[in-house]
Amino acid sequence: MRLKARGFGVEAQDYHNDMLLDDIDLLPKGYKEFPNSFWDTIEKVETIQREGITEHILRREGDLARLTINEFVIDEQGFVGKVSDVGEDQIVIRDLHQHDLMHEEVWGLVPRDIYQAIALNLLLDPDIHLVNLTGSAGSGKTILALAACIEMTVASKLYKRIIATRSTQGLDEDIGFLPGTEAEKMEPWLGAIVDNLEALHEDDENMTASVDYILSKVPLHFKSMNYIRGRSFQHSLIIIDESQNLTPHQIKTIITRAGNGSKVICLGNLAQIDTPYLSALSSGLTYMTERFKSFRHGGHIHLQGVPRSVLAEYAEANL
Repeated sequence: MRLKARGFGVEAQDYHNDMLLDDIDLLPKGYKEFPNSFWDTIEKVETIQREGITEHILRREGDLARLTINEFVIDEQGFVGKVSDVGEDQIVIRDLHQHDLMHEEVWGLVPRDIYQAIALNLLLDPDIHLVNLTGSAGSGKTILALAACIEMTVASKLYKRIIATRSTQGLDEDIGFLPGTEAEKMEPWLGAIVDNLEALHEDDENMTASVDYILSKVPLHFKSMNYIRGRSFQHSLIIIDESQNLTPHQIKTIITRAGNGSKVICLGNLAQIDTPYLSALSSGLTYMTERFKSFRHGGHIHLQGVPRSVLAEYAEANL
């Protein structure tokens, strides 16, 4: 339409109504990093200890005024805190011990850095119903989500099933109709889930047997978005992979499927949008991250690149 309008000499603008941000750099990362010590910037603090929890009540001013609930505070001295409550003029930060976060083992997986550790903290928290993980290729989004989901269904039995779905937006021309059941049709699209299952068990004596055992033991369902409308998933972990390719409307359709006791985990990389009708600013992933930043039961972490390989890192930066 814009090209046609230009041909007729009529000024036309992009549709900005569903863009909540002017610049993708304004998107919250889910944490605030402080140089040296976080406490150097604080004048007054009131600390409360109860039932093994340490909480700091601070005045909401300066950098703290921009923090939202479930955001993290990290400094170079090793302090890690999580915003547990936000009031008009004060903010409550819960003290998390960096040693415990970094040594949290989930289905044999240990976080590589503090960003993966705080992402796991959100994934394993039963009070958080929506977790949103973004980051570059190879930053560990899928493997963290999958390890946490298996842990919560097999080991702790907090949830009954894992439902995996994703946009079937292809990178190139479609390969035609795929034979088989819904699960079999979705398998090529959700290969990333199986790849990460293999990565979790690559040190096992027989990796194939381990993966087959997990797939038989874990109620893991691959669902197509086309047939998700009208469903309601109770006590389920819903993984939405490649969510940067979804429109705000599609994201809403999936998140509203979450029934009682369910948790939604969105994974995406805004640098890898495959659909020609979306940009990083109009993507449903950006829309949701911005809309949910004040939601008490939601959290968002932008993972730092722990690249797949030197080649992948160079390609992401230069292509």
